[in-house]
Amino acid sequence: MQQAYGLRVPQTLEETCDPHRLALIVYDMQVGILGQIRDGAAVTAKVAEVLRAARDAGVRIFFSRHMSLPKELMGVFQLRMAMAWQRVGTVEDVRPRFLRDSPGFQLVPELTPLPSEAVFDKITMSPFEGTFLDIALRDCGINAFLIAGVAMEVGIEPTVRHAADLGYIPIVVTDACGCGHAEAADRALGVLRYAGDALFTDVAEICDVLQRRRERQAEQQTHR
Repeated sequence: MQQAYGLRVPQTLEETCDPHRLALIVYDMQVGILGQIRDGAAVTAKVAEVLRAARDAGVRIFFSRHMSLPKELMGVFQLRMAMAWQRVGTVEDVRPRFLRDSPGFQLVPELTPLPSEAVFDKITMSPFEGTFLDIALRDCGINAFLIAGVAMEVGIEPTVRHAADLGYIPIVVTDACGCGHAEAADRALGVLRYAGDALFTDVAEICDVLQRRRERQAEQQTHR
């Protein structure tokens, strides 16, 4: 751990994963989104592994959900984005896919949040825009987060870039991040690696790191 000017600057994955200063963001693991990707079940299983490890380690957990506004409340950008995603040429043909309380809007049942965990809704790609997430993380003294979910090329990449600009250390659990377009996802991941803002891990490594941190903390408490 580097130390300078009264600050502790983590360098490695294990140094960064202090459960007291770490969160897990489960990104948009919704029924209507998972149904659009080929490996939805496999991604869900990977995210569930990370979720269990984070819970066991006492990491704070936040779930995001992408929400559609009624067409009457969509602005210019929202309508343009909906037409592009749905591949339609007119506003009249747009059908809001993720209206609040619609079946597709719900989180998949395998990842049901606990009462101690937060769920928040967004209409943006970055969950740091227009939500309580940034306030909640800072108020809890969190400076790093794990992210897993879908989709890498659509929402996770801009989330990581935004978070880095806000001063967080993002940790991407690469094999727990699904995608709708594999080539686009690879490009997005390549951009993040090149930028150097984030750390990268996989499910097996992060579960092992969190378990070691938990065992070390338990040992320290025993010796007090």
